[in-house]
Amino acid sequence: MIKGLVNRIIPFSSVDGPGNRTAIFLQGCNFNCSYCHNPETINVCNSCGECLSACNYTALEFKAPNVVWDKTVCSKCDECLKACKRNSSPKAQSMTVEEVVGEIEKNKFFISGITVSGGECTLQSEFLTNLFREVKKMGLTCFVDTNGSVPLWEHKELVDVMDMAMVDIKSYNNEEHKKLTGMGNATVIENVKYLAKLNKIFEIRTVIVPEVLDNFNNVDKISKLIATLNPDIRYKLIKYRPIGVRLAKINSYTPKDEIMKELGDIATHNGCRNIVVV
Repeated sequence: MIKGLVNRIIPFSSVDGPGNRTAIFLQGCNFNCSYCHNPETINVCNSCGECLSACNYTALEFKAPNVVWDKTVCSKCDECLKACKRNSSPKAQSMTVEEVVGEIEKNKFFISGITVSGGECTLQSEFLTNLFREVKKMGLTCFVDTNGSVPLWEHKELVDVMDMAMVDIKSYNNEEHKKLTGMGNATVIENVKYLAKLNKIFEIRTVIVPEVLDNFNNVDKISKLIATLNPDIRYKLIKYRPIGVRLAKINSYTPKDEIMKELGDIATHNGCRNIVVV
């Protein structure tokens, strides 16, 4: 039986693709981004027990060899996540495709599709493929939110069944990308080219992080790449915001609107026709 490790399911989201969508976050990531906005999805819980004393609602219990989460009494205060030293969550659940579909069915008449994110969801490609096959039977669209690190041309069954991808290009410079995430960007760039040929990119995103990344070079190079592939691909420029991040790993601030406008103008000048600044 195929199972996926699910961090959380958000029934309704208006920021994870077009329309109203159910957003499913899988646990586990192969990047370690300095500005990660959901670091609790990076690693898998090792049941060390550090989080037990942080829970004031008896929602966590050690049942050897695992820490077990009781969602029926959880207050969603996330104190356990703050206590975790591993960038993980004791609340991640191993779920079958049928169980996840059951959660989606509760709201299927109010959504246009699902978007699976993470962590890095494509690390669980077999689960993802089987989930999408079932969801497509419901008449819903299936989007992937990915860091682009898994060579998707080696997972054609997944690519065939998914409708669109939203891909992060965190830095165009390989060494800067490696410093930021722990991995190079060669596969990311190749994935963007591969998916663009198939017309399966909904948007490409770049986070603007002052004094950490060479933001002007990144936007210049990435927007030129998009313009050569398909100038109508949406290019989203995202302000770095110090909310929910590991502040000990990064020293930056939210860029000013003037800077974001300059970067948007660069992308426009380079031929991008669909630019969103948030």
